[in-house]
Amino acid sequence: MSGRTVADALVERLRTWGVPRVFGYAGDGIDPLLAALHRAGDPEFVPTRHEEMAAFAACGHAKYTGEVGVCLATQGPGAIHLLAGLYDAKLDRRPVVAIVGQVVTSALGTGYLQEVDLHTLFKDVCGQYLQTVSAPEQLPVLLDNAMRTSISEGVPTCLIVPHDVQRADAADDLPHTHGVVPSSAVTARPRVLPREDDLRRAADVLNAGKRPALLIGRGAAGAGREVARVVEALGAGATASLVGKPVIPEDAPWHTGVMGHLGTTASAELMSGCDTLLIVGSNDPWTEFYPEPGQARAVQVDIEARVVGSKYPVEAALVGDARETLSALLPLLRHNPDRSWEERVFAAVARWRRVAGERARTPADPLNPELVVHELSGHLPADVQVAVDVGSSTYWFARHLALPVGAPAHTSSYLASMGCAMPYGLAAKLHAPDRPVLAMVGDGAMQMSGLPELITVADRWRGWADPRFVVLVLHNRDLNEVTWEQREMEGDPRFPVSQRVPEFPYAAYAELLGLRGIRVDSPDDLAGAWHEAFGADRPVVVEAIVDPAVPLLAPHLPESALDQVHRALDQEPDADAERENLRRQRAQEGHS
Repeated sequence: MSGRTVADALVERLRTWGVPRVFGYAGDGIDPLLAALHRAGDPEFVPTRHEEMAAFAACGHAKYTGEVGVCLATQGPGAIHLLAGLYDAKLDRRPVVAIVGQVVTSALGTGYLQEVDLHTLFKDVCGQYLQTVSAPEQLPVLLDNAMRTSISEGVPTCLIVPHDVQRADAADDLPHTHGVVPSSAVTARPRVLPREDDLRRAADVLNAGKRPALLIGRGAAGAGREVARVVEALGAGATASLVGKPVIPEDAPWHTGVMGHLGTTASAELMSGCDTLLIVGSNDPWTEFYPEPGQARAVQVDIEARVVGSKYPVEAALVGDARETLSALLPLLRHNPDRSWEERVFAAVARWRRVAGERARTPADPLNPELVVHELSGHLPADVQVAVDVGSSTYWFARHLALPVGAPAHTSSYLASMGCAMPYGLAAKLHAPDRPVLAMVGDGAMQMSGLPELITVADRWRGWADPRFVVLVLHNRDLNEVTWEQREMEGDPRFPVSQRVPEFPYAAYAELLGLRGIRVDSPDDLAGAWHEAFGADRPVVVEAIVDPAVPLLAPHLPESALDQVHRALDQEPDADAERENLRRQRAQEGHS
């Protein structure tokens, strides 16, 4: 074997692609690749505590940076563990490349130790590009194709490199001959704009509307100014999907907040009352919260033609970049002189903000989780990066956290996987170590994966320019979102054995790791806790002891669903607090 191996060539190619770091976990099937990363020193290898967290961190890197994320794992169990994070990337359309080891080629098919049929394993999640490097000459073109496909299609791809191929001599000078394919580590993004007649058709629909609404998704990122100009021209209101929440300013009087089950009353009223809908960069799956089919004429803007019309009947389709498409559409829109609908929207927004404040101030035992997050908003640094886990924390993020303008915030949206916030936050911090990070996590998710990755944070924080990494743990000893789903969707009572989260001292654990831990169980201590957390000289875990009896229910819950909740609560022996909170929330929404 010469001095330069296929593993060395692979690492060099990653560097050519501008990959800054590789998230992974060691294993003998990738020993040559680890050695090559060690020799090169760049890209940085970031070990997580589990391969699943490496894949989630790679997806998080893609979400916060817009660039391809890379993860690395050995064969067998290491490869299997990558799947959840890769599916997160697939469902949220984010570019991630998984590099996976394999047993030596001479042992394939023999039932060798850790031998798994990796093509079968990855054929769905990485179906758009999944290849095995079987000869050194293949390495450049296969890695380039994996990177290009991932970037251009916004999908995870996978490159399998058997152990013996990693150790083989690199093919330094590819012969110009049949069967050897040259390649370049380059890609580019096209400029996508709709046709003029499509723009005119869309403008005709929007100009004819009397009660227009906009639904804004993450595909509208970078188009916030254009969205505001469209809203002003039409006298419209705008709601956001969960992942579209960071796109438009939280304090705009026309912004009704997040739409859907975890959304606001103002957004529910906007969708139920509009006669015209402009969907921009959103493919939100909560279709029962859209206007009823036939209620509203719709226009949709998206850079992906495959999603246009896929969630709501659309009359005019505009396939193109959101910012440029809205810029081209604006001159065709007439200024609407009738501002009566706008006034209704403003009133609905004001009502929701009053309701949100009332809910946050409602006493709870010991802490109201809505108050915890409501209070947090005023303490967020302007340059914060936010990672949100799946569960009750998602609801309170959607309804109560006022993001600073331009602050990125990400969660596992379509996969909705618990355990995403800590690896996401780690990826955000490694990308921008001079910016503070907030991770919002429920106690169930913290026990699932957050506690091990807190070890990673404790291991790395001293190298960060800004050491602030604040973890909010909503400690209610309950898988709270599922508990309320059981009641609302099934009419079933809480099943304690399945829902109970074991007691754990999260703040004390942080202290054990050399971090700061703050345990809060009184409303009077919240402001001081947030001030201390964001002023600390090291990462902080804020353990908020919150009440699981605060309902996680849709705005303006239909009577049929309300009846199911009451039926479930009637079967629970100690549900007086839940019943009272439900009664209060309904009254705050204007229901008798």
